[in-house]
Amino acid sequence: MFFRWFALLSAVMALAAAATRPHYGGTLRVEVEASVETADPPQTGPGMADLSGAFLVTRWEGGRVAVYSANEDAPGGRPFLDSVEIQMGRPLREQVIDLELKKADVVELGPSEVRRAPAPRKIWTSAPVRLLALVFSERISDARIREALALAVDRSAIHNVLLQRQGEITGALLPQWISGYAFLFPTVADIGRARGLTAALNPQSRALTLSFEASALRPIAERIALNARDAGLGVSVSQRNTGADIRLVEERIADRQPLRALTTLAAAVGLPQPARADTPEDLYTAERALLDAYRIIPLFHLPDGYGVNPRVKGGPGITPLGQWRFSDLWLETGRQ
Repeated sequence: MFFRWFALLSAVMALAAAATRPHYGGTLRVEVEASVETADPPQTGPGMADLSGAFLVTRWEGGRVAVYSANEDAPGGRPFLDSVEIQMGRPLREQVIDLELKKADVVELGPSEVRRAPAPRKIWTSAPVRLLALVFSERISDARIREALALAVDRSAIHNVLLQRQGEITGALLPQWISGYAFLFPTVADIGRARGLTAALNPQSRALTLSFEASALRPIAERIALNARDAGLGVSVSQRNTGADIRLVEERIADRQPLRALTTLAAAVGLPQPARADTPEDLYTAERALLDAYRIIPLFHLPDGYGVNPRVKGGPGITPLGQWRFSDLWLETGRQ
């Protein structure tokens, strides 16, 4: 009896090991919302460019599809996957449907999808690496307008309702996990003080336009306009308005090293380059100097979120900075 039990246990363990053992083969199907329209694949940046070490581009249709095949001479050894196929320009809702129908293996998730994801679904999330912020054009020269809007935005309401509590409320450019001091920057709304700043302004200067790029940002932009009205500012919202007074932007944190990350962010949003910082105190002072004029109003640090087909094994396939790392992934056979 003992030997039969032992043989059965050994067989079960062998099957379990075989099911989880990495093996070569298969195509990982990935969908993204962005459309990279360039004639040639990007060489730097998040996402597709991060595959260039373990995989080689074998097909590129700008804005539509990219196929990367396993690099037999990859520095870390050949990846388990044969290839990665990336479909571009897929709306987030359609990506979720494709994942549920098992037409895709890895898809992007918006904050609401991450929050509502059913328990069995596998999800990858990065650290908070995307800064959501308001950036003023140079023609908004009155600092009272900029400070009033900074005081009017109800970050907590947006975070709780529109972002489904994903990411972190912030008043800083760098996230807490990188700088260690983000909590020192204020984030609490003060409508009374905001109204005091706008009371003496003429009606023309209180009329502003707010632009955003991605359609997913519209609800946030509209809520900010509502907050601004409570402070005595009239803000109209439109998508992709290049002449807008304020832009709602999303910028990625590209480096773990704080000063390099701050320098890159400043360049991306048109701020002066920060002063050299050799200590955390110097870095805080440099960031404080960039924020004091209210040319930019940091709002949130958001993570990247991905829904993953159960047949995908290994991983997670993203780093804390949100970079793709698919070289150690493999696909379970017999499942779609």
